Amino acid sequence: MGKVVNDFRLTLGGRSYVPIMIGGMGVDISTAALALEAARLGGIGHISDAMALQVSDQKFDTRHTRQKARTHAATRDSLDKTSVKFDLDELYKAQRRLVESVMARKRGPGAVFINVMEKLTMGGPLETLEVRLRGALDGGIDGITLSAGLHMHSLGLIKDHPRLRDAQIGTIISSARALKIFLRSARRIDRLPDYVVVEGPLAGGHLGFGDDWATYRLENIVGEVLEFLRGESLSIPVIAAGGIFTGGDAVRFLEQGASAVQVATRFVVTREAGLPERAKQAYFRASEEDVLVTSVSPTGYPLRMLKTSPALGSNVKPQCEPFGYALDGKGQCAYLDAWAAAPVDAAGHKGPVHDKICLCYHFSKNNCYTCGHYVYRLKDTTLRRPDGSYQLLTAQHVFEDYQFSREQHIALPEPDWIKAASAS
Repeated sequence: MGKVVNDFRLTLGGRSYVPIMIGGMGVDISTAALALEAARLGGIGHISDAMALQVSDQKFDTRHTRQKARTHAATRDSLDKTSVKFDLDELYKAQRRLVESVMARKRGPGAVFINVMEKLTMGGPLETLEVRLRGALDGGIDGITLSAGLHMHSLGLIKDHPRLRDAQIGTIISSARALKIFLRSARRIDRLPDYVVVEGPLAGGHLGFGDDWATYRLENIVGEVLEFLRGESLSIPVIAAGGIFTGGDAVRFLEQGASAVQVATRFVVTREAGLPERAKQAYFRASEEDVLVTSVSPTGYPLRMLKTSPALGSNVKPQCEPFGYALDGKGQCAYLDAWAAAPVDAAGHKGPVHDKICLCYHFSKNNCYTCGHYVYRLKDTTLRRPDGSYQLLTAQHVFEDYQFSREQHIALPEPDWIKAASAS
């Protein structure tokens, strides 16, 4: 019989893990509960620092977002957002509080990492990134995955931090060339990454490719990265990500030479994931024709999402005062221009904005159904209830299906409505 994922192990920092990493899905889709389950089961879970102030307000009853909106109320009706900035002290507090609350509850042999995105420029690209990195390290996070950018300056921002070599630090790349660029900056401070996540074109959310994304294959990119690392005599673990839907898919990459796999889409529809029920059911109902790779993100990256996302074709007024996470250092965001150019009817009503979306607002409202390519297969991983809805899964069920299943087999859950009927 063929191997299963559990026949392999990932070694990081002298510790051994089940080679399954759950990706850091924002905003708070990869919740603390989801990350903690991965750690309890011996793998690695991620939380995301996307919109940390908003997440803090929801979880800890803070008022960061409201206060920021009040501070910058004067620019609310203007497209000039150059003065809209984050309070760095408040940002640090939110980030550290979020991490500390998770790490205090961690149990089991696994680890909890945080996904930190470079493209969250927040009106001050370097200073806000430094604060988020330091807040995560001070909060006791096990590791940091640097994503959504080349991160040429990120390690330099924390070169004097006492946990620089204590925490595991890795980066997400989509090519061997991107890894070479990152390594140049890492060597300047003598701090090579502990792992590299190689994310292919079938991944969910923002993609590290251009319009030609469909011409790439994850297997080929992983092979190129492995070959490059061997040529450099570097023993950095490679973690394959994007389109890995079954345990058999994972084994294929582990046998190729990857040290682990990163998976996400199948965990979107678990009970622990942070989306509301309506969104999870939309993922289950999705067909292959519903999956869209689009340029609506103001970040400039292609975005894979469902056509049924409420964010598409909306006309929400720019929400930079309470949010502003996508503003660059000059207070600019592609959505500002798209919203300004949208037509206005005779009654003065703004028409739909089709070119871009207000990423901050729609992520805060769970209106942006980002997904991996194989999202349309989720309905095959669960059962349909008598009322037509799909049964949510537990993170443990999905994790262990990856860990122990063979080939393309997918374990289905026990019907929860039968259990409920028996209990009553």
